[in-house]
Amino acid sequence: MAYEQVLLEKDGPAAIITLNRPEKLNAFTNQLGRELADAIRACDADDDVRGIIITGAGRHFCAGADISDGADAFDTKSGSGAKNFGTSEPGKRRDGAGFIGAMYACQKPLIAAFNGAAVGVGITMMLPTDIKIASEKAKFGFVFAQRGLPPEAGSAWFLPQLVGLPQALRWCMTGKVFEAQEALEGGLISEIHPPEELLPAAKRIVAEIAQNTAPVSVALVRQLLWRFGPAADPFDLLKVDGQFALTLGSSPDVKEGVTAFLEKRAPNFPGKVSADMPDGYPWW
Repeated sequence: MAYEQVLLEKDGPAAIITLNRPEKLNAFTNQLGRELADAIRACDADDDVRGIIITGAGRHFCAGADISDGADAFDTKSGSGAKNFGTSEPGKRRDGAGFIGAMYACQKPLIAAFNGAAVGVGITMMLPTDIKIASEKAKFGFVFAQRGLPPEAGSAWFLPQLVGLPQALRWCMTGKVFEAQEALEGGLISEIHPPEELLPAAKRIVAEIAQNTAPVSVALVRQLLWRFGPAADPFDLLKVDGQFALTLGSSPDVKEGVTAFLEKRAPNFPGKVSADMPDGYPWW
């Protein structure tokens, strides 16, 4: 797929996806969403990629939906909003997955590097990422109620998982735009960096993952935590994780991990996500 609204490049073990509409503050369009989903899936299928970094071109990460059509920007019935968000016509509605589905199913770590404002869909579309870091200049806002809209992109599920229900309700009910420090204190992001240090910091996270962990294990970690973290009890998880541990116990990855530890050296795990996921995966 040829990309017009995102950029995709690789730097060692890191794949970097850049939202690339800087003249529009990277405002979201349906095309951007499709390209983002395709780029994530392409990275997920590449065994050389150990982590996917998503950032924005220019001054901001994503200023939300493209509202170039003014008051009709969200009107999907008249057609002015359909180009950005799809249609609301019965029988033609999307399945709700798209780029959110691509992120949720991804087997590689996803790192959001917020270089500037991430508002509306600009923040909700990044909630399925695993690690979120931000520039000192970043701002955030779940502004939907201020526009007469409900939160979207699955954010009513994702956001409480990440920051707790009380914080999610406060941010979504007020629709306030808040600084990076409040996002850090509220648990939305884990680090704040000067602007020039943001992307290097994201690359260091990917390098740490690549140097120390097994790709197959990381893929399992990601899916086990996302899919069972919100569960009411551990019993369905116990039916899955123990079997994976038993299956992988005799794998080359585990033998290499133990040997590298005993020999006090960096591991060189042979397993590949494309070919060596254990029996029973995916379990869902």
